Amino acid sequence: MATNQSLKNQLQQSNSQPPMQANNSVKGLLNSPAIQNKFKQVLKDKSAGFTSSLLTLVSNDSYLADSQPMSIITGAMQAAQLDLPLEKQFGFAYLVPFNTKENGTWVKKAQFVLGYRGYIQLAQRSGQYKAINVGSIYEGQLVSWNPLTEELDIDFDAKVSDTVIGYFGYFKLLNGFEKTVFWTKEQIEKHRIENNKAKNKTQLSGVWASNYDAMAQKTVLRSLLSKWGILSIEMQKAVIADETISDDISEDGEFVIKDVTSVEDDETEDHEAEISEFLEEGTEDKSAEQEALFETGVKSSLEQE
Repeated sequence: MATNQSLKNQLQQSNSQPPMQANNSVKGLLNSPAIQNKFKQVLKDKSAGFTSSLLTLVSNDSYLADSQPMSIITGAMQAAQLDLPLEKQFGFAYLVPFNTKENGTWVKKAQFVLGYRGYIQLAQRSGQYKAINVGSIYEGQLVSWNPLTEELDIDFDAKVSDTVIGYFGYFKLLNGFEKTVFWTKEQIEKHRIENNKAKNKTQLSGVWASNYDAMAQKTVLRSLLSKWGILSIEMQKAVIADETISDDISEDGEFVIKDVTSVEDDETEDHEAEISEFLEEGTEDKSAEQEALFETGVKSSLEQE
């Protein structure tokens, strides 16, 4: 397998333009034999369709198009390795643009984000799950919850309002093992505040304000599967890659994963306007789930090198 530097060398040698000019666009990278071969190794006959959809995705998203091309390619490769489409309407996986600081300069990179439908898809592929579900519980529906025996009694016909009081996750394996979890709204709030990178950690903003349930359901499902589910090698890689960035390739051909951490609060605050603008633009083209996933990416992504 090629390293990142060898890929760059191949790109330069295979293009008649000046050195590195082939690297200044996603289309240029995808047209290079080195990148084409890498996608073909992973996707086989589906490679052409996947890369074509990637180009369409980038051309239709001005914010994503502004991201460093190599970060888009490596993020797409993470989706390809999991055999998950990147089309927004499917909700399996996304490429989310965000800001990171390198050598004192802010640059925009694409971050791979796994949707909760992607988690379900990967769990189903393992062939070990008989059932899997996640959802919201509204006021009036909760009859009882025993955290010791994990007996959750819900009367779905007893809903009295649109107020959500908690979230459930459930799976049952073919061998009969089953797991049920219930997170109260208070538990979700505690998790949200602890992981909020904004200066005001308690204030709801962005997609947490407009699509709280989608964010909460992904949180519950991810916790449920990563702690209690059967994780194939494929799914283990997916959990690790979710909400991370990569723009380098190791010696053995694997994409180097870098965790996304926050910068100082004042720097986060400086970029709130840009994040809000991103969240507002193109809302009609985003499902509630995708907006929620985007929030997960941008709120944890302002990284200082």
